[in-house]
Formats: sequence, C-alpha cells, structure tokens
Amino acid sequence: MTPHTSAPRDACIITFMGSGPTANSAFVPDKLRTSQKAMCPMSTLSSRYRGKSLLALLSLAAASLLAAGCGGSTANMAASGGVSGPSFVVGTDAPLASVSSFAVQINSIDAINASGQSVSLISGTPTVDFARFNGLQTLLDMNDVPVGTYTSVQISLGPATIGYLNVQSGSAPTIGSMAATLPSSPINIPLASPLIVTVAQPVGLHVDFDLRKSIQVDSSGQITGVVTPNFDVNAVGTGDSGAYIDEFDAAVVSVNTTAQSFVVQGPHGRQFTINVTGSTEWANNDSITQLSTSSIVQISGILDKVDATIDADEVAILSQDGFRATGLVTYVTPATGTATSFDLYVRGLLPTTTGLTLGQIAQVNLTGTENFFIYRWHTPLSQFLFNSSLLLPGQDVSIGGPASGASNPNAVSTKRVVLRHWGYNGTLVPNSLNLTNGTFQMQVTGFAGLLIPQKVTVYYFGGTAFRYGLTAASAVPAQINLRVVGLLLKDPVSGQPVLLAHYVDALN
Repeated sequence: MTPHTSAPRDACIITFMGSGPTANSAFVPDKLRTSQKAMCPMSTLSSRYRGKSLLALLSLAAASLLAAGCGGSTANMAASGGVSGPSFVVGTDAPLASVSSFAVQINSIDAINASGQSVSLISGTPTVDFARFNGLQTLLDMNDVPVGTYTSVQISLGPATIGYLNVQSGSAPTIGSMAATLPSSPINIPLASPLIVTVAQPVGLHVDFDLRKSIQVDSSGQITGVVTPNFDVNAVGTGDSGAYIDEFDAAVVSVNTTAQSFVVQGPHGRQFTINVTGSTEWANNDSITQLSTSSIVQISGILDKVDATIDADEVAILSQDGFRATGLVTYVTPATGTATSFDLYVRGLLPTTTGLTLGQIAQVNLTGTENFFIYRWHTPLSQFLFNSSLLLPGQDVSIGGPASGASNPNAVSTKRVVLRHWGYNGTLVPNSLNLTNGTFQMQVTGFAGLLIPQKVTVYYFGGTAFRYGLTAASAVPAQINLRVVGLLLKDPVSGQPVLLAHYVDALN
C-alpha cells in the first residue's frame, strides 16, 4: 500500500557569486545549540579563487549526488565576456506520504538571459533524491557562473525512480520501488524578479520541488509512477537566509592541528578545507587531535568570506574506521528493552563499495559496546537520552565502523551510533499548543508517519527558529500543516516519542 497525504515543497537553494578579473521542561537539556548564522547572508568569495569549481555533498541520498566537473564551460565564459566566479548549491527537501525517495537525474539547470543565452548552473548530470533533506540545508555544488542578468531558468530531467515504504502490522517494513514517467521536454520557469549576478555580492535561486503536486496518484491514493514536475523558482538576495550549511558529511584527507584546519573529501572526489576555532563545538567531547585519515565527519557551518573554505561551528566524528551509513530507523528488535538490532533505511553511504545499498534497508547488529551520542549536544545527559534501550522507529541516525563490518547488509556491525536532526511533517493537534510549557502535539504524516503512528509531543525553546511565515510559537494558528526539524527521542520515563525542535516551518 502506498497511501498519500499532504507534504511540503522540496527545495534547494542555488547561490551564485560573480567575480571580476580583479578582485522547556526537566526533560529538555539546558542547551540544545542552534546557530544564528543560519540567518546571515553569505559573504563574497575572494577574487583570487575565481575559476575554482567546488563540489560538496551532505548526507548522500542517491548513487551519485553530483558528478565531478571543474570550472565554468567555454559557453559560460563567453556569455559574460570572460568574467565569472564560483557558485554553490544548497539543498533542503521533505518527503510525500510513504514515498521514501524520488531519485531523478538532473540533465541540466540553465539560467537564461533576455538575449536567450544560457549558462549551466550544475556540473555533470547528477542524480538527486528530492525526498532526502527535510528542512536541513545542504551544500551540493559550487561552479563558475558568469556575471549577468538572467530572467528565466530551464530544467531538464532524466530517468527517475520512486521508492516507497511498505508497512505490515507485526513485521518489519520493506521498501518497494517503481520507475517514474517524466515529460521529455525541458521545463521553462520565468523568474518574477531577475537573477542579477554581480562581482560585489552573492545572489542565488530558491528552487522548490513540490512532491505532493508532482507525484501523481489514482482515485484510491496509490502512486501511479507518473510525475508532473512542479517547480517554484525565485531569485534570492544576500539578506535572505539559506547560506548556512546544516549538515555536510565527508571523509578526512589530512589534518593540520597547528593551523586548526583539516581537509575533507566528499564521495565524488572534491576536497574542502574546514577551519575550526576555539568556539567550534565538537560532539561527544572529541577534538581535532582525534582526527585521522580514517575519520568520517559531519560538519555544520558557513563558507568563509575570504577564501571559500568552510568555517565549522559544529563537528562530529561519525566514524574512526573509514565507513559510515545514514538514514532512518525503521524497526527495532526487540521493541522494548535493550535493542539487539535495528533496521536502517540507508540514505547515505561512505564509501559506497560495501554490501549496503542506497535506498534499501540494512540490519544493524548491536553488542552493547557501541558508543551512542547526539549531534549538537554537549552534555553528559545525552547518554541517558539516547542508547540501545531508547531507539525508536523514525529516528535519523548515522552509524560508523569498519567497512568490513558492512559487507553483509543483513548483519552490519557498528562502533558509533549518532542521533541526528531530521524534518518531520505533520499536522498540529487542535488545542495542544501550550505557551507556558513550550510544547505542542503533532500527528506525524508522510514516510515517518508510517513509522510513528502515535501523536508526538514537541518541545520548543529559545533557540528554536520559526520559519516560512511563522515568527514565534504564539503565531502558530489553531490548525496548520507544519514541519518540525529536530531530534526524535524516546522519553525514558513514559516510553513515548518526543521531538525537540530545531526549526518549526509552516507548510502550504
């Protein structure tokens, strides 16, 4: 069965920079850190880095997120008289009903000026899962883009696959899939306000892909496989949010403790320098001295305004043994007490050469020696709120360990299990908003709703950001579709799921 319910648009932010030839309850911990940098504009990159093409990916959701490619094309350079600069792509998405993935090859995304000249905004022909990010912003690509004024965007899509969750009472969920049928002609989207790329400051595009309106269902609510792409594309300026990188998973290549920096490489070979400072938070009380070429890390931060490196305000070591997988917990064995194993719907892999498969379910075995911790938490309480007795279906986790331990998808071994933020779609339970206690209840829908059938209590606090038309909890209407991006925990007293909100988004 593939039921359908409302879901939010799936969005990515594509930002460009031109450069010239010169250039609160006792259950909630005291501190669940959120960064105000998420609302800050991206600073202009140094002109000495023009011509560099950078590629990054966060929480890889398909076999290849972006194909490797270097620099701007000859056509791109000609369109602006040879004046160009780096561009980067930041993505954020959310799922529809039981749809677990919508992986589509993007043949091209072109910006077109009034004269009909077009410039490419991406490298290669990446395959992107539009059901992956769920309210978290992700660095996807960086390329040369010529300065100029662009009045429309053209998107061409290739082969696509829809994955969905099968849930049967009393047994572990399974994954089904079907080929998607897409229109062969490119999609032309006029911009209400032109995209103006200048030397002085970055600009970009906000691209919404509406899964609910795009993936067609029949009269009984079953997915047909027909997809009518529904995009909403708008130019964004430097005053808009969207430059912050919520999550970036990559392998460590080298470490320079003297310079307080390290170099990472994404799954497709591109490298980034990561800067850390005394204010950088390290999950699980780790530090830069513990990094090695076997480490895989998750990073949150912003692109540096001077040299196109990444300034990290949070780093977590996901693995010290050269392997990590990320995704949603779909089943826990046993359901109560200390878990001996759990099923993981795999959305991201590093490396991809193990026995695990993206978009499929793997069984992770637990021995009791694993290290459990929570990303962005810096308190000893985390071990009491997330461990092998407090695993829940619907939690987004990362596992890390030896690659040899992942050769068999039915018996994966791990050393680290990290609870991460994820976006949960749902509806506000009427009359549940309590401004005094800082809580409300939501009925989770979509893919995660099949894993979390009961109502969930949401905790918000001073660091929670209300977005997309919401300014504060007091502005939440009595009836609303919403998305809460945060940490799903199992209350150690009641055993019920609770959600600690990082973001609260209003949804159409």
